[in-house]
Amino acid sequence: MNEPDTTSSTVLAGSAYRDDGHLAARQSLYHWQQPRHDLPGVVLDHLSCQTGAVLDVGCGNGKYLTRIRAERPDLTVIGLDISEGILTAVASPVAVADAANLPIANHSATAVLAMHMLYHVEDVNAALAQATRVLSPGGTYIASTNARDDKKELDELWAQAAADVLGVDRGPLRISLSNRFALDDAPAILRQHFAEVHLVQLPGTITVYEPDPVIAHLASYRTWAGTIGVPFDATLDRVRLLLDRLIDRDGEFRISCRGGILVCHV
Repeated sequence: MNEPDTTSSTVLAGSAYRDDGHLAARQSLYHWQQPRHDLPGVVLDHLSCQTGAVLDVGCGNGKYLTRIRAERPDLTVIGLDISEGILTAVASPVAVADAANLPIANHSATAVLAMHMLYHVEDVNAALAQATRVLSPGGTYIASTNARDDKKELDELWAQAAADVLGVDRGPLRISLSNRFALDDAPAILRQHFAEVHLVQLPGTITVYEPDPVIAHLASYRTWAGTIGVPFDATLDRVRLLLDRLIDRDGEFRISCRGGILVCHV
């Protein structure tokens, strides 16, 4: 099995995030999570003392910047993303930009956001150096990611389905984007660039009563289907069958989540 390339700007802009379809499918699974975490609300809480310009780097479909603009119209929120396509549905000001080469002047931003995106950056330290360059004194850097054991039940489910399709005892695990910048390692990485790093843990449990939300989530990784060592559609079909059996037996299927937000200061 080849290691999926989850950092190629060509792949990210041309397929994975050509529009917000795959991202929205992954985001939608959290509708079934308890407790529900208001991530944009957590970000807003940590921007309460900030004024000026906020950069949402890797803004995707604008989930965070839309909320911040609505509740903090005094802030100038600029969305930046590697994909021109996904930005078409996001209100200006937005720009196509690489997190490791921001087209922003030194010390001109009061805050920089990197929400569930640093695992897509080939050189994370270069992106963090760019963030510290553009932040003004007293500025805030906010990042988010998931732990390695986040949604471990989906790992087991996919591995079993893949094994059944391949006719082996143990199949390959599903693609986990956050492993390249996992919550387990993130504080130590960020402390190389920021004097203060505060971790906000956001655990929860997703409970579904039919397979469709899980299937949509797993299908959103189709961009990397050719590198995961198993027929993608056949494995999805097998996942649906296994989920139907589990839900018939237990009445539900539960997925444990372990994500977090990291709030940093220079």
